[in-house]
Amino acid sequence: MTNSSPAQPSDPFDVITIGRIGVDIYPLQDGVGLEDVSTFGKFLGGSATNVAVAAARHGRTTAVITATGNDPFGRYAHNELRRLGVDDRWVGTAPDLNTPVTFCEIFPPDDFPLYFYRDPIAPDLTLRTADLDLDAIGAARIYWATVTGLSREPSRATHYDAWRARSNARGGGRAPLTVLDLDYRPMFWSSAQEATTAVAEALEHVTVAIGNREECEIAVGETDPERAADALLDRGVELAVVKQGPRGVLAKTRDERVEVPPHVVDVVNGLGAGDSFGGAVCHGLLAGWPIERILRFANIAGAIVASRRECSTAMPTTAEVEAIIENRDPVHA
Repeated sequence: MTNSSPAQPSDPFDVITIGRIGVDIYPLQDGVGLEDVSTFGKFLGGSATNVAVAAARHGRTTAVITATGNDPFGRYAHNELRRLGVDDRWVGTAPDLNTPVTFCEIFPPDDFPLYFYRDPIAPDLTLRTADLDLDAIGAARIYWATVTGLSREPSRATHYDAWRARSNARGGGRAPLTVLDLDYRPMFWSSAQEATTAVAEALEHVTVAIGNREECEIAVGETDPERAADALLDRGVELAVVKQGPRGVLAKTRDERVEVPPHVVDVVNGLGAGDSFGGAVCHGLLAGWPIERILRFANIAGAIVASRRECSTAMPTTAEVEAIIENRDPVHA
């Protein structure tokens, strides 16, 4: 894999993510199957990439570790990362593979089928330890990885090497603000049991885990939010966040329990909401906010994206989120 690595900045990145990148080809018509769609929009996509974009929109210095193909879509991805404020120095090129493309269908408010084109393997799953800047990963204030990155080798081993390097850089043990996004997508795995086994090992290396109820079932065998959060804490994480969709979000530490209601919007496309939520959580953690403030801010950030069509370019600024907080009933703000 080829890569260009400019000189390391003097200050560590606020957020480094590792994982999927691609191009989202989303219909510009709602309530229509792909076979009948006539117009599409092209947008930067991929969960780890979207989280980096979301954090950048809140003024954070961000970079993503991933790879594209040597094709026009790969060049588009690089251009969009730079335009959206994400450092692309660790976005490599797999010369014999295609940049992944993802289609969706849009049936608001809650049906958004996804169709991934990542065969025979996506470039982001070919990452090897030699492709990593382990010093930068160790120094990053937040390091964010996803469960999808554990679905194939060599990416899986590369992820574990990165976590070990981050631990060593911080003097051993679990490095603070090492996040695992429980982003489980069954089409990327040979079986749910394989995913459960991989996540169990990954949870030994991280301090923050974020996922919805279905993802928590894969991770710890629990869908009840309370039990899922407790099970994640029992695995050694310091902060467990369980997203509950229309019921809001629950977070737990060993000393604190916080639950906040959802921010209700007219949903256009719910696919990018979780990534916007994740980038907002990164911003709140780095700002040192109380957990309740982080969750309220992140809930609104996610809802804003759900009210828009695309993902990466729909990520809100801090000012957009704060304006909604200020205009809400003071009890909720």
